[in-house]
Amino acid sequence: MAEIKGESWLAHSNLFLACGVMILSPFQYGIDFGMIGGLQAMPGFLKVFGYKTTKTTIGWNLTTERQQLISSLMTLGAFLSSGFAGVAANKFGRRACLGLACIVCCIANIIMMTTENIYALYIGRLTIGFANGYFMCFSQLYIQESSVAKYRGLFLAGFQFFTSFGTLIGTIVDWATAKRPDKSSYLIPLGLIYVVPSILIVSMFLIPESPRWLILQGRYEEGVASLAWLRPKGSDVEAEAFEIRAAIEREKEMSSGIGPLDMIKNPIDRRRTILAVCAVTLQASSGSMFIIAYKAYFFTIAKVSDPFAMTNVLSCIGIVAIIANSLIIVKFGRRRVLLMTGLLLCGILQLIIAIAYDKKPGTKETGRVIVALSCLYMFSYNGMISTYAWLAGGEIPTQRLRSHTFGLAAAVGFFFAWLTTFTAPYFINAAALNWGPRYGFIWFPSCVIAATWVFFFLPEVKNRTLEEIDEMFEAKLPARKFAKYKCVGIANNIDADARKSIEKENDIQVMRSEKVMAETAVTKE
Repeated sequence: MAEIKGESWLAHSNLFLACGVMILSPFQYGIDFGMIGGLQAMPGFLKVFGYKTTKTTIGWNLTTERQQLISSLMTLGAFLSSGFAGVAANKFGRRACLGLACIVCCIANIIMMTTENIYALYIGRLTIGFANGYFMCFSQLYIQESSVAKYRGLFLAGFQFFTSFGTLIGTIVDWATAKRPDKSSYLIPLGLIYVVPSILIVSMFLIPESPRWLILQGRYEEGVASLAWLRPKGSDVEAEAFEIRAAIEREKEMSSGIGPLDMIKNPIDRRRTILAVCAVTLQASSGSMFIIAYKAYFFTIAKVSDPFAMTNVLSCIGIVAIIANSLIIVKFGRRRVLLMTGLLLCGILQLIIAIAYDKKPGTKETGRVIVALSCLYMFSYNGMISTYAWLAGGEIPTQRLRSHTFGLAAAVGFFFAWLTTFTAPYFINAAALNWGPRYGFIWFPSCVIAATWVFFFLPEVKNRTLEEIDEMFEAKLPARKFAKYKCVGIANNIDADARKSIEKENDIQVMRSEKVMAETAVTKE
């Protein structure tokens, strides 16, 4: 690839700017996710959408059905929009789809802020889910496709950092407004949702489209121009563009010609699809959605003192974990080892929380144990699972099917997140099974199974370019051999006829460009 050895990150300032714009997307997602959990424990919100009761410490509660739908409809909307992301991505590109997400997000928020009807609120939550699915899919696709290999892990760590930072901002605003007795307690947090889409939709005009998407669409010159903007001065962007195009052409030769169905039909692509889907689903299998979505309610039911303050502590711990990840683990850590360790730790911690609450429910000592172990859980999850689950899911798909495969992986991940948030109230709500923290009994075996899958099936692709990953999958390597495999380059593997065809097409593109420049010069004269 066209990287200059020894160059500093300052040389990649344009790349950092472009990916920095994309990282606003998970920040928006995090704000929504952190904010909605707190709303369900606010008297001001519950007076409108809940009911009075003596069974909770705040005197108000939500029905199990409403709690399910308010929390889960967003992830259901994200599941639906992610599932069709591949179709939109191929036609419109990454930036246009993110612009659409910004518009849909604002429309959804207008619905949520102006209604007191529960069904309109449901529509707002589902609609904002459509936007969040696009935010999470297309921003990550852009980062995966535009970044150089050595910074890809760092950018995805930043992606997760801003997801957690957004969650923290959402919970802090909830904490600040929770004691307001009227509707302003939840309208103020909802008002935050307008900020990021407004900034994002303007910022996207400052950066180019994904170079790999442009080359995949046959817009080779625009792809080279995009690479030239994203790469340091002096980089051989022509060589990088040629290698990207060679990889795409080789994939097309190997495909069955049936498009997105190659994800299942073609044996190599089928393997990559299964790996990407399972990798993203690792987040849901850790039980994270239970703690993240219901942490304020979870702490309230567990009778933790000042539950809103504790949710802020939990979010801060998660951010500390991601910073540690960025400074230490990204450079030295192996993704397989981190995922396995994180999953096992999260499973054990939830098991201990469940046992502690089962033995002494509702006591101050148990409350302290739950807060302490929940903090360790968030550190383990954010530091070792969340970043690498999405990262693996985005790195593994083939280039020509990346938007379809990653869209499917994100959709399945959102589906299981929805399933968790939808079913959790049956277990934790005081009006249902009233398990509370005992819900951790279910997630311990889930984490163990997920860690076992990582050990046997997930390959290590740390510091590999996307073209090198293509080469290793085409070589049909078992997962254990990926880390030590020496790549020779996709461009060196293509046959002579294919190489000549690509070079001829490149010459034609250059001739066209020179002709346009000449005609422009004549016109000016």
